[in-house]
Amino acid sequence: MLYLELFWSFFQVGLFTIGGGYASLPLIQNQVVNYHRWLTLSEFSDLITISQMTPGPIAINSATFVGTRIAGLPGAIIATAGFVTPSCIIMGILAYIFFKYKNISVIQGILAGLRPAVVAMIASAGLSILFLCLWGEKGFNKGPINYYGGILFLVSLFILQKWKAKPMLVMAACGVIGAFIYY
Repeated sequence: MLYLELFWSFFQVGLFTIGGGYASLPLIQNQVVNYHRWLTLSEFSDLITISQMTPGPIAINSATFVGTRIAGLPGAIIATAGFVTPSCIIMGILAYIFFKYKNISVIQGILAGLRPAVVAMIASAGLSILFLCLWGEKGFNKGPINYYGGILFLVSLFILQKWKAKPMLVMAACGVIGAFIYY
């Protein structure tokens, strides 16, 4: 039963993810933190960090991580398969339709309409993680603010935007700084 739940949960995430891996994060969070309670919000934040640092798409890494955490290696395979199955089917159909009808204005309108929704989903995931960084699991304005986390966020954002630094180097530097600050 657990394997079926894992497959179905990540099948749904894969089915409704539009816009790439980051857009899937709120859907994954809803499934694994809110609905099934397989992970806490803090564990989910760690999952995002680990998934970002490892090679491969963040959403597939997240599915694999959750599957492993819940049901070991078989769970990892099942959760990952659940996530990619809808994409394979949908992309095959959409590729055919797009190349056949790509110049029709309705198709261009649909794509233009989906872009703002994708940006909103990515922003939602980012804000959830930012609030966790600043206020912890208690949530926005319910606990003392983590000034160190806020400063690390702002400095990292500035470095990434101003100097287009390599994200992995910024993450490694923040990890080292965090080890000193929080240990």
